[in-house]
Amino acid sequence: MAIDIAEIKRLRELTGVGMTDAKSALEEAKGDFDKALEAMRKKGMTKAEKRGEREARAGIVGNYNHDNRIGVIVEVNCETDFVARNEIFTDFVKDIAMHIAAMNPQFVSASEIPAEEQERVANEFKEKATTEGKPADMVDKIVEGQVKKHFAERCLLDQPFIKNPDQTVDQYVKEHNARLGENVVVRRFARIELGVGA
Repeated sequence: MAIDIAEIKRLRELTGVGMTDAKSALEEAKGDFDKALEAMRKKGMTKAEKRGEREARAGIVGNYNHDNRIGVIVEVNCETDFVARNEIFTDFVKDIAMHIAAMNPQFVSASEIPAEEQERVANEFKEKATTEGKPADMVDKIVEGQVKKHFAERCLLDQPFIKNPDQTVDQYVKEHNARLGENVVVRRFARIELGVGA
């Protein structure tokens, strides 16, 4: 089956793989672009997870200002200055800052949530479940699910990405690990909204 060169280039741009790998993926998927993209993403994610063990100390501090009402500063790290100056990386950082402005996460990831905050939220949900008369043997399971959902909405990496809600921010980060060939880490952020907390 002849594969269109434009499709190969498009797959290569989206995944950061070589032309040969992109062509092979399209051939394996019998020309189905979406199937090939999914297969390459899975391969890329595996490589990206291995890259996640490498140290990321370079990077940039990006920012985003929405209507002069919401401002975001975000530190995103990568492994080299070369990638930090790359347009794909700088656009990625802008996207992350814009997402933070829109979705107002409180934490980068679940590992940042203080134990006492987790306990407080769990106790609130437990009290609510008990008050609503949920079966005693189900309360812990119900509370676990509610706590997980509660914090997923507040952790940047667990939120659905604003430009593509079919993927999480974490998946978007891993996609860029694969595209850039380096470990990419969202380190920290600050979000200021006019009149809030004043």
